Amino acid sequence: MEMISLAQTLRENSYPGRGIVIGRSENGKKAVTAYFIMGRSENSRNRVFVEDGEGIRTQAFDPSKLTDPSLIIYAPVRVLGTKTIVTNGDQTDTIYECMDRGMTFEQALRTREFEPDGPNYTPRISGILEIEDGKFSYAMSILKSNQGDPSSCNRFTFSYENAPAGEGHFIHTYQCDGEPLPSFEGEPKLVGIPDDMEKFCNMLWLNLNEENKVSLFVRYLDLETGRYETKIVNKNE
Repeated sequence: MEMISLAQTLRENSYPGRGIVIGRSENGKKAVTAYFIMGRSENSRNRVFVEDGEGIRTQAFDPSKLTDPSLIIYAPVRVLGTKTIVTNGDQTDTIYECMDRGMTFEQALRTREFEPDGPNYTPRISGILEIEDGKFSYAMSILKSNQGDPSSCNRFTFSYENAPAGEGHFIHTYQCDGEPLPSFEGEPKLVGIPDDMEKFCNMLWLNLNEENKVSLFVRYLDLETGRYETKIVNKNE
């Protein structure tokens, strides 16, 4: 698979929706993940990311304007031991609780489907990072309707063992803007991951569509110590 320019891909797509990036820094020392949200409606745009323990959650920027919390208020990031879970919905909690009981990432997601927001039927995208004995592997999943048919759920999981330095993968909910919104297709896209967290965060934020972007989370985890640095950017401040 050819590596794409993540900056260009974001810049040329006004509405990729919600997106997850996971990979390894160029120097090989850090596991990296990023998650962003976008919105077209006032309800979707009325959000911020806030830290919640070792993870994050979404909350309404202006609670008086919150009309439907069901699909927009959730914990996108939770940590379970050596595992970091990143998703675009409340399936974060499903994965956390199921894996805590000994189930696998895929088994946990077998209990969920795409979001019930027809006609879009927004895909559920999920990622998990695991650091063990200095080795770093990750997986990504997408659950989506069958070409917009809600009677059938298509499930795809992509696993990346012993992730190579400087490489990552990017998956997002929508191919582009549209009515209804077309679901992401194909494998997660191969992208480069720099060593500098600030540089990576700024690149992502500056290339997301100015009108539609809402919030961004970036985390760099040290593969030897497990310590991490986190940066959150919210359009609503």
